[in-house]
Amino acid sequence: MSTEVTRQAGPGAGVAGGLVVVLALAAATRFLEQTVPDATEGGPFEQLGAAVEYPVYAIALGLLGNAVLTATGWRDRLTGGFRTEFFIKTGLVLLGASINLKVIATAAGPAVLQAIVLISGVFLFTWWLGGRLGLDDRLRALLSSAVSICGVSAAIAAAGAVQAKKEQLAYSASLVIAFALPSIFVLPWLAGVLGLSPEVAGAWIGGNIDTTAAVTAAGAIVGEQALQVATIVKVTQNALMGVVAVALTAYFAFRVERRPDAPRPRAADLWHRFPKFVLGFVAASVIATWYLAAGGDKAAVGVANDLRVWFLILAFVSIGLEFRVSSLREAGWRPVGVFAAATAVNLLLALGLAALLFGGFAV
Repeated sequence: MSTEVTRQAGPGAGVAGGLVVVLALAAATRFLEQTVPDATEGGPFEQLGAAVEYPVYAIALGLLGNAVLTATGWRDRLTGGFRTEFFIKTGLVLLGASINLKVIATAAGPAVLQAIVLISGVFLFTWWLGGRLGLDDRLRALLSSAVSICGVSAAIAAAGAVQAKKEQLAYSASLVIAFALPSIFVLPWLAGVLGLSPEVAGAWIGGNIDTTAAVTAAGAIVGEQALQVATIVKVTQNALMGVVAVALTAYFAFRVERRPDAPRPRAADLWHRFPKFVLGFVAASVIATWYLAAGGDKAAVGVANDLRVWFLILAFVSIGLEFRVSSLREAGWRPVGVFAAATAVNLLLALGLAALLFGGFAV
């Protein structure tokens, strides 16, 4: 009966139904994000409740919804409403409004140098190791971008540049979350054990943890000074996301996908493949920087940031809903090994750079 109704209603009903599911799970994510810290305050899980951010809740609820919809036979009928690409690109454009390029250029010289060296070194190592273990080039690009730049956001930017499969993106996002969550607690603890200054600890956290939300949580555990430096370092890496997207677009267009008998790709082909939302990301950053410099109201930028969180929640929920267990089985252990090894290299390289560049730095 339900199949017949869906068939008669047409694909529009499936899209609308899928959007309703995504919105409902997003609202539940927001509820958990806002209520769990208060509910766990003063108890044994206080730190965990305060540290877990919305990407974790969103993906977990998306996976739960995926399991329920799959078991009831509704998942495939509603996939039209799981608009991961639209949600994430809109969220990333809005993310640009929170990045002040002027501050990065004038007050965060060490962060720029650290970001360039760290991104280049970790990306190339991950790309090389993935090639040695025989990973698909698109998955290599996603893992390399995620672990070297800014986690899920970078993976999605790379996915647009190399035209990766949704299953590869979902797999990469899952690895980012799995590694970022324990880092929230492990890195502040290690910073204390090593006796790092707040500035060095913040630079290490910002350069090593893959998601902005987790960086914020870990930096806050160390202290206000560490949080400020960690944010600047991570924001600097975020700003370089567009550069990596351009490089990947060119590499895949001119090298990976070019057949010997095919004509040489033109500039128009490169433009066609380039993820246009990156331009929106940069434009939002420039506009917000100019607006605030001209004495604009910070509340307006705050509204953009709140909208960004909502769109990213919708995207993470959709990632969970679109995820297929079969992709994990097909990928096997090799992507996990590559990501783990790259994380270890990132950990050591970021520590060395943080100590070198931020040893005498004071907020």
